[in-house]
Amino acid sequence: MYVLEVTVQNQVGLHARPATFFIQKANEFKSTIWVEKDEQRVNAKSLLGVLSLGIIKGSTIDLIADGVDEKDAVDALVDLISSDFAD
Repeated sequence: MYVLEVTVQNQVGLHARPATFFIQKANEFKSTIWVEKDEQRVNAKSLLGVLSLGIIKGSTIDLIADGVDEKDAVDALVDLISSDFAD
């Protein structure tokens, strides 16, 4: 299992278009990936799950992956978030 904490800094947080990019990136990996905010954990490959967390600018989230490509998966998602979703 691999876990990293990241703070979302883009203007709209993880809503609408950025969430779609996030889900698409998460689905590129075989590992099981979760997003955790305020002790609520959802599947990172589920748009409704990610949107249900209400991640806004300044939110700190944990990205958790478990599987063969867990480190690559979390690192790629952190890079996407850090780039303000400029794919």
